[in-house]
Amino acid sequence: MKTTKSYPIVLSIAGSDSSGGAGIQADLKTFSALGVYGATAITAITAQNTVGVHSQCALDPQMVYDQVVAVFDDLSPSVVKVGMLSNEEIVVAVAEALKAYSPTIILDPVIISSSGHRLLSVAAQEALKRVLLPMSTLVTPNIPEIEALTAINISSSGDKERAASALLDFGVKGVLVKGGHEQGSVKSDILFSLSSGGIESLEFTSESIDTRNVHGTGCTLSSAIAAFMSRSLSVEEAIANAKRFVTEAIRAGSDISIGKGFGPVNHGFNPQKMLVYESKKS
Repeated sequence: MKTTKSYPIVLSIAGSDSSGGAGIQADLKTFSALGVYGATAITAITAQNTVGVHSQCALDPQMVYDQVVAVFDDLSPSVVKVGMLSNEEIVVAVAEALKAYSPTIILDPVIISSSGHRLLSVAAQEALKRVLLPMSTLVTPNIPEIEALTAINISSSGDKERAASALLDFGVKGVLVKGGHEQGSVKSDILFSLSSGGIESLEFTSESIDTRNVHGTGCTLSSAIAAFMSRSLSVEEAIANAKRFVTEAIRAGSDISIGKGFGPVNHGFNPQKMLVYESKKS
Protein backbone atom coordinates (compact mmCIF):
# COMPACT_ATOMS: atom_id res chain seq x y z
CA MET A 1 0.00 0.00 0.00
CA LYS A 2 1.50 3.31 -1.14
CA THR A 3 0.89 6.61 0.64
CA THR A 4 0.25 9.58 -1.65
CA LYS A 5 0.54 13.14 -0.35
CA SER A 6 -1.24 16.14 -1.85
CA TYR A 7 -2.37 19.68 -1.10
CA PRO A 8 -5.90 21.09 -1.21
CA ILE A 9 -5.93 22.97 -4.54
CA VAL A 10 -7.98 26.01 -5.57
CA LEU A 11 -8.07 27.66 -8.99
CA SER A 12 -8.67 31.40 -9.23
CA ILE A 13 -10.03 32.70 -12.53
CA ALA A 14 -9.73 36.46 -12.30
CA GLY A 15 -8.00 39.65 -13.40
CA SER A 16 -4.57 40.89 -12.38
CA ASP A 17 -4.20 43.91 -10.08
CA SER A 18 -0.88 45.66 -10.67
CA SER A 19 -0.94 47.13 -7.16
CA GLY A 20 -1.22 43.66 -5.59
CA GLY A 21 -4.19 44.34 -3.34
CA ALA A 22 -7.03 42.70 -5.25
CA GLY A 23 -7.65 40.22 -8.06
CA ILE A 24 -5.33 37.31 -8.73
CA GLN A 25 -2.68 38.72 -6.40
CA ALA A 26 -5.06 38.95 -3.43
CA ASP A 27 -6.38 35.46 -4.18
CA LEU A 28 -2.93 33.89 -4.16
CA LYS A 29 -2.01 35.70 -0.94
CA THR A 30 -5.22 34.43 0.65
CA PHE A 31 -4.69 30.84 -0.49
CA SER A 32 -1.13 30.85 0.87
CA ALA A 33 -2.21 32.42 4.17
CA LEU A 34 -4.84 29.69 4.62
CA GLY A 35 -2.56 26.79 3.80
CA VAL A 36 -3.91 25.76 0.39
CA TYR A 37 -2.26 25.59 -3.03
CA GLY A 38 -3.39 28.23 -5.51
CA ALA A 39 -3.43 27.99 -9.30
CA THR A 40 -4.57 30.77 -11.65
CA ALA A 41 -6.20 31.53 -14.97
CA ILE A 42 -5.81 35.24 -15.74
CA THR A 43 -8.69 36.89 -17.61
CA ALA A 44 -7.48 40.49 -17.86
CA ILE A 45 -4.61 42.79 -17.01
CA THR A 46 -5.43 45.99 -15.16
CA ALA A 47 -3.28 49.04 -14.57
CA GLN A 48 -4.46 50.11 -11.14
CA ASN A 49 -3.32 51.27 -7.75
CA THR A 50 -4.91 52.27 -4.45
CA VAL A 51 -6.45 55.34 -6.08
CA GLY A 52 -8.27 53.56 -8.92
CA VAL A 53 -8.22 51.61 -12.17
CA HIS A 54 -6.38 53.46 -14.96
CA SER A 55 -6.90 50.98 -17.79
CA GLN A 56 -7.60 47.32 -18.51
CA CYS A 57 -6.86 44.80 -21.22
CA ALA A 58 -8.88 41.59 -21.56
CA LEU A 59 -7.04 38.45 -22.65
CA ASP A 60 -8.08 36.42 -25.65
CA PRO A 61 -10.98 34.13 -24.60
CA GLN A 62 -9.22 31.08 -26.05
CA MET A 63 -6.19 31.82 -23.87
CA VAL A 64 -8.43 32.00 -20.81
CA TYR A 65 -10.07 28.70 -21.79
CA ASP A 66 -6.67 27.06 -22.33
CA GLN A 67 -5.40 28.15 -18.91
CA VAL A 68 -8.40 26.62 -17.16
CA VAL A 69 -8.12 23.34 -19.07
CA ALA A 70 -4.35 23.15 -18.53
CA VAL A 71 -4.81 23.48 -14.75
CA PHE A 72 -7.65 20.96 -14.53
CA ASP A 73 -6.03 18.36 -16.75
CA ASP A 74 -2.98 18.26 -14.50
CA LEU A 75 -3.79 19.59 -11.00
CA SER A 76 -7.52 18.78 -10.64
CA PRO A 77 -8.52 21.61 -8.26
CA SER A 78 -11.56 20.81 -6.13
CA VAL A 79 -12.79 24.41 -5.87
CA VAL A 80 -12.77 27.35 -8.28
CA LYS A 81 -13.08 31.03 -7.41
CA VAL A 82 -14.28 33.14 -10.34
CA GLY A 83 -13.70 36.89 -10.23
CA MET A 84 -13.27 39.53 -12.94
CA LEU A 85 -14.34 38.24 -16.37
CA SER A 86 -14.36 41.50 -18.35
CA ASN A 87 -16.49 40.60 -21.40
CA GLU A 88 -19.15 38.22 -22.70
CA GLU A 89 -16.72 36.08 -24.69
CA ILE A 90 -14.61 35.36 -21.61
CA VAL A 91 -17.71 34.53 -19.54
CA VAL A 92 -18.75 31.95 -22.15
CA ALA A 93 -15.20 30.56 -22.46
CA VAL A 94 -14.94 30.06 -18.70
CA ALA A 95 -18.33 28.35 -18.53
CA GLU A 96 -17.41 26.05 -21.42
CA ALA A 97 -14.10 25.13 -19.79
CA LEU A 98 -15.59 24.44 -16.34
CA LYS A 99 -18.59 22.38 -17.42
CA ALA A 100 -16.33 19.46 -18.33
CA TYR A 101 -15.06 19.19 -14.73
CA SER A 102 -18.01 20.14 -12.46
CA PRO A 103 -15.99 21.70 -9.60
CA THR A 104 -17.38 23.67 -6.68
CA ILE A 105 -17.61 27.26 -7.98
CA ILE A 106 -17.54 30.42 -5.84
CA LEU A 107 -18.58 33.28 -8.13
CA ASP A 108 -17.59 36.82 -7.16
CA PRO A 109 -19.40 39.04 -9.71
CA VAL A 110 -16.83 41.80 -10.14
CA ILE A 111 -18.77 44.47 -12.05
CA ILE A 112 -17.63 47.95 -11.03
CA SER A 113 -14.48 48.89 -9.13
CA SER A 114 -14.72 50.88 -5.91
CA SER A 115 -13.47 53.91 -7.91
CA GLY A 116 -16.38 53.56 -10.35
CA HIS A 117 -14.54 51.87 -13.25
CA ARG A 118 -16.71 49.26 -15.03
CA LEU A 119 -14.90 45.89 -15.06
CA LEU A 120 -17.68 43.78 -16.62
CA SER A 121 -19.63 44.77 -19.72
CA VAL A 122 -23.42 44.85 -19.65
CA ALA A 123 -23.57 41.97 -22.17
CA ALA A 124 -21.19 39.95 -20.00
CA GLN A 125 -23.38 40.67 -16.99
CA GLU A 126 -26.32 38.97 -18.72
CA ALA A 127 -24.15 36.07 -19.90
CA LEU A 128 -22.89 35.57 -16.37
CA LYS A 129 -26.46 35.13 -15.12
CA ARG A 130 -27.32 32.83 -18.00
CA VAL A 131 -24.35 30.45 -18.08
CA LEU A 132 -22.34 30.76 -14.84
CA LEU A 133 -24.94 31.24 -12.11
CA PRO A 134 -26.57 27.84 -12.82
CA MET A 135 -23.15 26.17 -12.38
CA SER A 136 -22.21 27.93 -9.15
CA THR A 137 -22.45 26.82 -5.54
CA LEU A 138 -22.28 30.37 -4.21
CA VAL A 139 -22.37 33.91 -5.62
CA THR A 140 -21.04 36.76 -3.45
CA PRO A 141 -22.33 40.17 -4.63
CA ASN A 142 -22.01 43.37 -2.67
CA ILE A 143 -24.92 45.86 -2.69
CA PRO A 144 -23.98 47.71 -5.94
CA GLU A 145 -23.34 44.38 -7.68
CA ILE A 146 -26.64 42.75 -6.74
CA GLU A 147 -28.44 45.95 -7.72
CA ALA A 148 -26.74 45.82 -11.13
CA LEU A 149 -27.52 42.11 -11.58
CA THR A 150 -31.19 42.35 -10.60
CA ALA A 151 -32.21 45.98 -11.24
CA ILE A 152 -33.61 46.02 -7.67
CA ASN A 153 -32.75 49.00 -5.49
CA ILE A 154 -31.58 47.76 -2.07
CA SER A 155 -32.84 49.83 0.86
CA SER A 156 -34.10 47.14 3.26
CA SER A 157 -33.63 43.51 4.28
CA GLY A 158 -36.73 42.68 2.26
CA ASP A 159 -35.09 44.14 -0.85
CA LYS A 160 -32.06 41.94 -0.24
CA GLU A 161 -34.25 38.83 -0.09
CA ARG A 162 -36.11 39.80 -3.27
CA ALA A 163 -32.85 40.40 -5.12
CA ALA A 164 -31.33 37.17 -3.81
CA SER A 165 -34.47 35.31 -4.89
CA ALA A 166 -34.04 36.69 -8.41
CA LEU A 167 -30.51 35.25 -8.55
CA LEU A 168 -31.55 31.93 -7.01
CA ASP A 169 -34.04 31.59 -9.86
CA PHE A 170 -31.08 31.19 -12.22
CA GLY A 171 -30.02 28.02 -10.39
CA VAL A 172 -27.20 29.14 -8.10
CA LYS A 173 -27.38 27.28 -4.78
CA GLY A 174 -26.64 30.22 -2.48
CA VAL A 175 -26.41 34.03 -2.57
CA LEU A 176 -24.21 35.82 -0.04
CA VAL A 177 -25.25 39.49 -0.01
CA LYS A 178 -22.31 41.42 1.42
CA GLY A 179 -22.94 44.46 3.59
CA GLY A 180 -19.53 46.10 3.50
CA HIS A 181 -20.90 49.19 1.72
CA GLU A 182 -23.44 49.86 4.47
CA GLN A 183 -22.90 52.27 7.36
CA GLY A 184 -22.94 51.38 11.04
CA SER A 185 -20.85 49.76 13.75
CA VAL A 186 -21.60 46.24 12.50
CA LYS A 187 -21.11 44.76 9.03
CA SER A 188 -23.59 42.01 8.12
CA ASP A 189 -23.42 39.55 5.25
CA ILE A 190 -26.55 37.46 4.64
CA LEU A 191 -26.60 34.04 3.01
CA PHE A 192 -29.83 33.25 1.16
CA SER A 193 -30.56 29.70 -0.02
CA LEU A 194 -33.55 27.63 -1.06
CA SER A 195 -35.13 24.98 1.14
CA SER A 196 -38.34 22.98 0.97
CA GLY A 197 -40.03 25.73 2.98
CA GLY A 198 -38.86 28.58 0.77
CA ILE A 199 -35.91 30.94 1.10
CA GLU A 200 -33.75 30.56 4.20
CA SER A 201 -31.37 33.23 5.45
CA LEU A 202 -28.32 33.12 7.70
CA GLU A 203 -26.57 36.26 8.92
CA PHE A 204 -22.83 36.66 9.50
CA THR A 205 -21.77 39.77 11.40
CA SER A 206 -18.51 41.48 12.31
CA GLU A 207 -17.59 44.81 13.82
CA SER A 208 -16.80 47.75 11.55
CA ILE A 209 -13.16 48.82 11.55
CA ASP A 210 -12.24 52.47 11.02
CA THR A 211 -9.72 52.36 8.15
CA ARG A 212 -9.28 53.26 4.49
CA ASN A 213 -7.40 50.02 3.85
CA VAL A 214 -10.18 47.91 2.37
CA HIS A 215 -8.92 47.46 -1.20
CA GLY A 216 -9.53 43.87 -2.35
CA THR A 217 -11.79 42.79 0.52
CA GLY A 218 -14.37 41.28 -1.84
CA CYS A 219 -11.73 39.29 -3.71
CA THR A 220 -10.20 38.20 -0.43
CA LEU A 221 -13.52 37.05 1.04
CA SER A 222 -14.50 34.95 -1.98
CA SER A 223 -11.05 33.37 -2.25
CA ALA A 224 -11.06 32.64 1.50
CA ILE A 225 -14.44 30.91 1.15
CA ALA A 226 -13.01 28.86 -1.72
CA ALA A 227 -9.93 27.98 0.35
CA PHE A 228 -11.97 26.81 3.32
CA MET A 229 -14.28 24.77 1.09
CA SER A 230 -11.23 23.05 -0.42
CA ARG A 231 -10.47 22.03 3.18
CA SER A 232 -13.84 20.18 3.27
CA LEU A 233 -15.82 22.77 5.23
CA SER A 234 -19.50 23.31 4.44
CA VAL A 235 -20.60 26.53 2.72
CA GLU A 236 -21.82 27.99 6.03
CA GLU A 237 -18.63 27.03 7.87
CA ALA A 238 -16.47 28.38 5.05
CA ILE A 239 -18.29 31.73 5.04
CA ALA A 240 -18.00 32.10 8.82
CA ASN A 241 -14.28 31.31 8.78
CA ALA A 242 -13.65 33.50 5.73
CA LYS A 243 -15.44 36.47 7.28
CA ARG A 244 -13.30 36.14 10.43
CA PHE A 245 -10.16 35.97 8.28
CA VAL A 246 -11.08 39.10 6.32
CA THR A 247 -12.03 41.02 9.47
CA GLU A 248 -8.70 40.22 11.11
CA ALA A 249 -6.81 41.00 7.88
CA ILE A 250 -8.48 44.43 7.78
CA ARG A 251 -7.72 45.01 11.47
CA ALA A 252 -4.06 43.98 11.08
CA GLY A 253 -3.56 46.40 8.18
CA SER A 254 -5.79 49.21 9.40
CA ASP A 255 -3.00 51.60 10.43
CA ILE A 256 -0.56 50.83 7.61
CA SER A 257 0.19 53.48 4.98
CA ILE A 258 0.46 52.01 1.46
CA GLY A 259 -0.41 54.26 -1.47
CA LYS A 260 -2.47 57.45 -1.59
CA GLY A 261 -5.94 55.89 -1.64
CA PHE A 262 -7.59 52.73 -0.33
CA GLY A 263 -4.76 50.49 0.81
CA PRO A 264 -4.75 46.68 0.95
CA VAL A 265 -5.60 44.43 3.86
CA ASN A 266 -2.87 42.44 5.63
CA HIS A 267 -3.29 38.96 4.15
CA GLY A 268 -0.24 37.64 5.98
CA PHE A 269 -1.22 38.54 9.55
CA ASN A 270 -1.21 34.86 10.65
CA PRO A 271 -0.09 32.56 7.82
CA GLN A 272 -0.73 28.83 8.11
CA LYS A 273 1.53 26.05 6.95
CA MET A 274 0.54 24.33 3.72
CA LEU A 275 -1.92 21.54 4.48
CA VAL A 276 -0.85 18.09 3.36
CA TYR A 277 -3.37 15.30 2.84
CA GLU A 278 -2.39 11.65 2.74
CA SER A 279 -4.25 8.87 0.93
CA LYS A 280 -3.56 5.16 0.55
CA LYS A 281 -3.29 3.64 -2.91
CA SER A 282 -2.55 0.02 -3.74
